[in-house]
Amino acid sequence: MSAANDDANGGGPHHDDLRYVYAVCRPLAAPLAADLTGVGGEPPRQLVHGDLVALVGPVPERDFAEKPLRGHLEDLDWLSGTARAHQRVIDALTTVTCPLPLRLATVFRDDSGVRTMLEDGAERFHRVLERIDGRVEWGVKVHMESDHVDNEVSAESGGAVSGRDYLRRRRSRRTAQEANWQRAEDFAQALHERLAGRADGSRLHAPQNSELSRAPGRNVLNAAYLVSRTHSEEFVELVDRTKGDEHGTSGLRVELTGPWAAYSFTGDAGDAGDSGDEEDTSV
Repeated sequence: MSAANDDANGGGPHHDDLRYVYAVCRPLAAPLAADLTGVGGEPPRQLVHGDLVALVGPVPERDFAEKPLRGHLEDLDWLSGTARAHQRVIDALTTVTCPLPLRLATVFRDDSGVRTMLEDGAERFHRVLERIDGRVEWGVKVHMESDHVDNEVSAESGGAVSGRDYLRRRRSRRTAQEANWQRAEDFAQALHERLAGRADGSRLHAPQNSELSRAPGRNVLNAAYLVSRTHSEEFVELVDRTKGDEHGTSGLRVELTGPWAAYSFTGDAGDAGDSGDEEDTSV
């Protein structure tokens, strides 16, 4: 079955399958790839309700009913595979529209449950879809290499010859670290203000934990920007130009990711502050 087929076109899920919902969007102006597959290797389909569309796919109850799903969410391999399949569908959808992505493993009992979700959330869905229409999300991170100051001070210090010299060099190292971190944070703040001024919306997320993200260095900026597709090339060029503009601070790394679906802008919060989470609509 083509991924762009409506549920009314036949070939629907088995009676014991649940409905995995990837995103809500407006009717698609172009079809998705016929070979697109999502969670469980199943192709997604459009479930139309009025002027809203939910992109859904069948998933087995044995894996996605409430109890087994809780267990699977503790299995990192299963979770990683499901997340990749989920993102594959969202990425494909983002090439043809501006979707409102739902939380990973948003599952309903049947089509009726999905339609109820669309009906109950219609006002919010329309509001968010209007906000993100024609726009994508770009992510920008700034990292400060944590060993840069250590190496800089070590190169100057040589071997310690006395307790007094040791304490002096330790104070010097701490002072240099603090000054470099402050320069890095000043650079990140200035960069964020500059990028936010060229975007339709921005979000400041909490800094990433380097142990979890496995990204080297200290994360001093973790931001998302809502940018129109027509201005995205200019936005990317602006980020590229700032990568060498480090305000005298060495050891900085600017990272650009995207374009993504507008994950950070699908809540009901305004364009500043917390992004807001999607509703928990799992079974």
